Formats: sequence, C-alpha cells, structure tokens
Amino acid sequence: MSILFTPIKMGGLEIKNRFIQSATYECLSDTKGEVTDELIRRYRNLAQGEVGLSIPGHMYVHPLGQGHGHQTGIHHDGLVPGLRKLVEAVHHEGGKIVFQLGHGGLQSHKSIIGRSPLGPSAIKTDPLAFFKPKAMRGEEIQEAIQAFGQAASRAVEAGADGVQLHAAHGYLINEFLSPFFNCREDEWGGSDENRFRFLKEVVLTVKKVLPDGRALLIKLNTHDHTPRPGVTPSLAVRYARWLVELGIDGLEVSCGTSAFSPMNSLRGGIPVEDFLRSFPWWKKPLGRLMIKKWIGQYNLEEGYNLEAAKMIRPVLNGIPLLLVGGLRTKAKMEEILENNYADGISMSRPFIREPFIVKKFREGKADAVACVSCNKCAASVIKNEMPLRCYGSS
Repeated sequence: MSILFTPIKMGGLEIKNRFIQSATYECLSDTKGEVTDELIRRYRNLAQGEVGLSIPGHMYVHPLGQGHGHQTGIHHDGLVPGLRKLVEAVHHEGGKIVFQLGHGGLQSHKSIIGRSPLGPSAIKTDPLAFFKPKAMRGEEIQEAIQAFGQAASRAVEAGADGVQLHAAHGYLINEFLSPFFNCREDEWGGSDENRFRFLKEVVLTVKKVLPDGRALLIKLNTHDHTPRPGVTPSLAVRYARWLVELGIDGLEVSCGTSAFSPMNSLRGGIPVEDFLRSFPWWKKPLGRLMIKKWIGQYNLEEGYNLEAAKMIRPVLNGIPLLLVGGLRTKAKMEEILENNYADGISMSRPFIREPFIVKKFREGKADAVACVSCNKCAASVIKNEMPLRCYGSS
C-alpha cells in the first residue's frame, strides 16, 4: 500500500490517510456568515472522495475580523446549528473535519465591518484595498484573544474534530508574529518573544476549552514575502519550537500574505482580466499594470514550501507536519512522505477541481491532479460574489 493511504494521528485525532483539504475561502456562506446547503455539499463531496481531513476556510471569530463577504462565521452562538450540520455531513461520509479559526486583522474589509480595520500597528495603507489600519489597544487585543477561545467552544459544541488557528497569509495572528506588520514596542512587540505572545495567549485560551481527543492545529507562515522582512524561515523555526512547547497537535506550513504578497501562496497562472473584476473602474488601469508585472514571477514549483518544511521538521519532536504548496503528482507526494519531510499532504486548488482525486489515486485511475493552477478560482472569490469552483478550461 502507498504511504499516502496509511493513517496518521494528530493528538487524539486519527485520519485514515495522509490527505488534507487545506483551508480555502469558499464564498459559500450567506451574508450573515451562516452555513448554506452549498457549503455542506462541498465538504460532503470531499469526504465522499476520501479526503482524510477537511479544514473549511477561515471562519471569522469576531465581527471586526471578517475579511470577505459570504465568509463563514463562528462569532456567535446562533451559528452553531448550521456548523453542526456541516460536521454531521462530513462524519456521515467517514471523513474528519477541523474548523480553521481566523481574524482578518488589517485585512478585514472596511466596507463589511463598517470601520477601519485593526492590526498590531497602524502601518501603511493596504496596497490592494487602500484601507489604513488602526493599532489595537490593549483591551482590543484581549477581546480578540477571548474571541478565539469562544469560537473554539462553538467548534466543540458543533462536533468538530478540532480547530486550526490561522497564523498565516497576513491575517491577525500572522501580523502579530511578523516584524513587518508588528512595529509595537510594548509587551506585544519589539522582540520575537513579544511578537509570539499573542499566538501563545490564543493557544493557551483555546486549549482550555478543547476536550481530549480534539486536535489543536496551527497554520504558520514560513515566509511572509513582504516588502520588508517579516516572518522568515529561520524565524518560523523558532516559532515552531515554541508551539511544540505549548503542546500543539499538528503544524501546517504555508507562505505569503493576501495584501502584500498574494501570489507567493498562489503560484501558477496570472489571469489578469479575472483579477481585475474585483477592482472598481477607477482602479483598473493601475491594477492592470500592477498585475501584469506578476506574470512570469510566480510560476508553479511543485512543493514550493518544501525547503522551509525541511528546516522546521527537526524541531517538531514528532508532531505531524502538514505540507501545502503546489503538490500535484502522486510520486512527489510519496517521495515527501517516504523521506520524512512531512507527514501529511495538504492541497487546496486541486480539490476545487477534483473533490474525488484521492479516491482516483487509491484506485490507480490517476497519477497527477488535473488542476493546472490557472488561479481563476482564486480570482473568482475576491469580489465576494462568485462561489468557489473551478473556472478553468476542462
């Protein structure tokens, strides 16, 4: 049997194979953040397709942390019944499901939250949304920490198999970790230890409400790729070591930020006109010039987070490492696991096109995914109007 189809344990959570659907913004919830039948159908299909673990896209834990329209919410108790239906649909098909908990931070959308976004520091204006954030006060930091704990409680009530804290892609936890975003000089910034404090407090708060058998996972940037240095691979190694000391159950590694380095986490095609749909008419000329400069700079490299994963691997002390980033062939996936570079294969875009690709791999009907990384799926959800699906050529 291929190593891809052997089980893996993360704390008290066991999944039947090594495939993880990496959290993806689906644009499939309703305007209030409630689970819809379409969202349930997506994750039921993935479980039927034998994906071992599904992680729905970043559920916002606080009203001021919403980054997108039609984003799934987990910020109040009234959302639990819908979230429970989502869990039950996945469990009924033999799959496992972990909720990704997130806060948009400075990447929260001003037109949605009704005020300037909050981040660790009031750094320069977001180059894509043109929103200037405000620095969080001490009480706002504590409120955000508690919001993660309350969201974790709702995940438990809904029956989820665990939670994943989103500490990547330029969202709030990543912002506190990053020297680029975090320019504070108080107890929440100014040193690696202080920048780590926010994530540490979130982890400790969440652990208090997670019962035995529920996994606590972290999605961590290994490289922010921001204009000035942020999280780098060497800093990510330090953070990973501290996370192990806190008793996490699994670590997924990624890279890039949505506002300042979006294509680093979406390497592949640059569908210029598709991306421009999200721009108002007066921004399109400048947007076209900016996006065209990306062409040729972000070509897909299979396993583009692999080298950073190799650096982090030695400090994990046996805690499973999940690798996302352009993995497209069964042979490469097997090579990574057999060489002990990672324990799990996380994919996002391939599962959008082929929710049944894991079953095809197991049955010997495919050796590679059909996804060509054209990124039309990513462009479709940016404007918060088009639901997540494959918009590429068949």
